[in-house]
Formats: sequence, C-alpha cells, structure tokens
Amino acid sequence: MRNSGAPSRQRGWVGLVVLVIALVIVAMLVKTVLNEYGLAGATGTASKATAVDPVSQDGAAGSASPRNAMERARGLESAVQQQAADQAKRIDDALKR
Repeated sequence: MRNSGAPSRQRGWVGLVVLVIALVIVAMLVKTVLNEYGLAGATGTASKATAVDPVSQDGAAGSASPRNAMERARGLESAVQQQAADQAKRIDDALKR
C-alpha cells in the first residue's frame, strides 16, 4: 500500500531547508555590508577609500579623528548642537538691540 501523506511531509522539510539557505545568504550579505561601512569592527573598503588625514583637521574639532562611524556621528551631533546654540545666542543678542 502507498501512503499518500509522505510527499506532503517531504515538502515541509524542503521548505525548511530552503528557508535556512535563504537565511544564510542574507546573513552573509549583512556581514559584507557591515564590513563595507566599517560597523563590524573590521575596516572595509569604504573606510580605506576615504582615509582621513590627521593633520588636516578642522580647528573647531580640536581632537583626534574618530575611528568608527558611531564616534563620527556623535562628534557631528555635538558640533551641530554647538552651532545651533551659537546661532541662537546671536539671534537673542540681535533681538535685544
């Protein structure tokens, strides 16, 4: 006798195998992208292509250039906040006159 339920069980396993393979491919792509942008700890091609010269720093920064993207983002955030505070002070001074 033939069991008609066997092929449906096999299709379920095949689906799981395909899902695992898809997850492995996505994980490899994510790892590659994180390495490219320098967010995974290792330097990628993007960080090598845009090397920063430590001598040509902006005078307002006053510190060594940050090494990873999060530190650069925090530095940029503080610079923008400082500029906004300076501009607000200039506007307040202009309105008082």
